[in-house]
Amino acid sequence: MPSHNDPVKPTPFDTAKPAPAATASSPAGTARPAESTPRWVLPALAVLLALVVAVVVWLPASLQSDGPAAEAVADDATPSGTAPAGAGTATQTVEKNVAPAASPWSDAQAARLRREAQETAAELLDLQFELRETGIERWAPEPFANVQRLAEDGDAHYRDQHYEQANTLYQEGLSSLQALQAGLPQTLATLLEQAREAIEVGDAAAAGNALELSLLIAPDSSAAATLQTRLETLPRLLTLLEEAAASESRDELAGAEDALQQAAKLDPQHQYTAAELKRVSAAAAKKAFNAAMSEGYAALDEGRYNNARTAFRQAATLQSGSTEAASALQEVETAETARKLGSLDSRGKRYEQGEQWQKAVDTYEEAQKTDSSVLFASEGLQRSRGRAQLNRDLQTVLDEPDRLANTSVAQGAARLLERARTVSPRGTVLAGQITQLDSLLAEANREYDITLRSDGETEIIVYKVARLGRFTQKELTLRPGTYTAVGTRDGYRDVRRQFTIKRNGIAAPVNIVCSEPI
Repeated sequence: MPSHNDPVKPTPFDTAKPAPAATASSPAGTARPAESTPRWVLPALAVLLALVVAVVVWLPASLQSDGPAAEAVADDATPSGTAPAGAGTATQTVEKNVAPAASPWSDAQAARLRREAQETAAELLDLQFELRETGIERWAPEPFANVQRLAEDGDAHYRDQHYEQANTLYQEGLSSLQALQAGLPQTLATLLEQAREAIEVGDAAAAGNALELSLLIAPDSSAAATLQTRLETLPRLLTLLEEAAASESRDELAGAEDALQQAAKLDPQHQYTAAELKRVSAAAAKKAFNAAMSEGYAALDEGRYNNARTAFRQAATLQSGSTEAASALQEVETAETARKLGSLDSRGKRYEQGEQWQKAVDTYEEAQKTDSSVLFASEGLQRSRGRAQLNRDLQTVLDEPDRLANTSVAQGAARLLERARTVSPRGTVLAGQITQLDSLLAEANREYDITLRSDGETEIIVYKVARLGRFTQKELTLRPGTYTAVGTRDGYRDVRRQFTIKRNGIAAPVNIVCSEPI
């Protein structure tokens, strides 16, 4: 038997020439007398009859394995109620009733069409069973029902032996199922998206239905497994969302944020939860920000700058990049600076009034370091620096009055005293210093008599006074102070005597003698 893919070719055979028509005087359907019939006619009729029998009997039997429709072909090839009536009428009976439906060409073509319809129907049935396992009747009910109707219509045409029409309908149904099969990935994606959307809106039933179909299509889908896990946590997540909403309605944003954080941890992929957490967290941060700002300004008004700075910095962390917090911190710095400068100004003036000139200088310098543009600091320094230096110089002399015994020191002190007397205004401290220095200079310039004694052999010199030479006694007139006398004599060790002339003079004489031989 040829393959259904090979074209059917007609079987060649010789067609017997029909017998000459009967004469008008002969009865209808009566053969000519034997003497007028050619010899080849009877063998030809026998061959034709054998060929008809072969087509009617043998061909259907050979095609019987193609299915129940083969009988219909056999029935078509052998019309009921037709049987050879005898040798004289066999040719006419076959020509009239059998020959048109028993052509090998048409029979072979019908068999091929029938076989193609059967193969298409079998492929359609296999794909139908395969897709039923994916739940096609649930995720594509209308297209699947339409395919069922096409198959039933094809069966009707098949029973009527309209094989080409039946195959067309079977092929249309098969194409529809193949398109549905090719669209399975998209169908799976759609079902997964439906499950995701249902989970987002809290519709557990819809999500479960979509996931059930998804797992029928792709039992090993990791995305479906993930969504199934999310679906299992959905009841608890919805409870947490309700708790968050209730807390927010009571303006308990911290509680709402905590519930939403739990929900986000339970299902990190739940977009509504993430959005709500972001919104509530922002609202809670804003509330905390406002509270911190209010606390900061209250502290600023009360001059608690450190507390204000801490509050405003906290506000800045709650709202990153906040210009309000940055401005408030600047206000703290400005207010604190202004307060500090005001305090330094007041303190500097108090030091000036108390003639604590160096402290005044230090105060004004600190003010300049805080803000170099402040006028009071520069003016204060102009007033204080000269007075501070004068105070130091006067106090140095007053603290070491013995140095006035040195003429140059005494002269410098005298000039200092004259400068001090020109300063105005003169406070009590400066006035006291002037009086004290004037008294010291007067005493320093007063001379006292002192007696020096020796052995007449010792050379004596009083440093910064005179070389006295040898004597046994000598009187000197000296200003108050400490002096050093040195005695030298050949063969004897040198001696050094230091003596002080106090402002009230000295009682005992000074002996200078080299008495220790070398």
